[in-house]
Amino acid sequence: MTALDKDNQPLQGERLQRHIERAVAVAGIPRSRDVRIAGQLVQRLFRPEVQGVDNIPPEPCLFVGNHSLFALDGLVVATIMQQQYGRFLRPLGDKFLFTHPQLEKALLARGAAMGHPAVCSALMAHGQDLLVFPGGAHEAVKPNRQRYQLQWKERYGFIRMAAEHGYTIMPFGIVGPDEFYSHLIESEDLPDSLPGRLLRRLGLLTDDTRADALPPLPLGALGTLLPKPQRCYLGFGQPLSLARFRTRKPTKVQQQKIRAQVAGEIEEQLRQLLLLRERQRREDSLLRRILTL
Repeated sequence: MTALDKDNQPLQGERLQRHIERAVAVAGIPRSRDVRIAGQLVQRLFRPEVQGVDNIPPEPCLFVGNHSLFALDGLVVATIMQQQYGRFLRPLGDKFLFTHPQLEKALLARGAAMGHPAVCSALMAHGQDLLVFPGGAHEAVKPNRQRYQLQWKERYGFIRMAAEHGYTIMPFGIVGPDEFYSHLIESEDLPDSLPGRLLRRLGLLTDDTRADALPPLPLGALGTLLPKPQRCYLGFGQPLSLARFRTRKPTKVQQQKIRAQVAGEIEEQLRQLLLLRERQRREDSLLRRILTL
């Protein structure tokens, strides 16, 4: 997922306009067979528990949360909200996800769109629920020691977009996806490791590779690449309406205060969800405990 800031604005002209038109044209929650199967897998593998859903207002919202390893949290959140609550969240993804035409087509069909400000603006103009992770790719590949910590740098794009359209920001925290995989080698150590040198020889890792998008070497369930069936906990904080800024741009100080408020809501949800998970650990089956080691 993405950050809606200057480092995520690669498309221009006709290609950008075509992407916007395709994104806006997506009509409602996808009903395809693979979407239903994905929903069943999320429910069975991760047994999600949702807190604070009554905090979500009926109007279109910009859902903002913490980003987890490999961005699998986007799938979990969007699936839960679609199938359990009938809210069609449109995930805004990083630019590199939309460079291949076939992948772009598949993502658009499932509701995702590129996190370009012009794309976001068009979807907001059509009253869409949007899902964004301000930490972007950097937060999705953070080292294990920083899991459940926000990595937003100096990004305020999502605040400016919500203010411009008078949107409501809906903060949420999610616990579980950051532990779908263990980190065999952290991303910061990968370039100088043996696997990193092999990737360089194969041309898969070069000096032009984005350092903030370089993932750790993962280790999933029983040493495979399948995600560990960690239970997922999703919690919604208090919504923050920016309707008052529809006719006036928030100052830098106001943007900082809004961002701090949103971050505080997310961090409070993470604190509560981590405590809830600890209280419920004994409810997990022996098989789940083994598969999540």
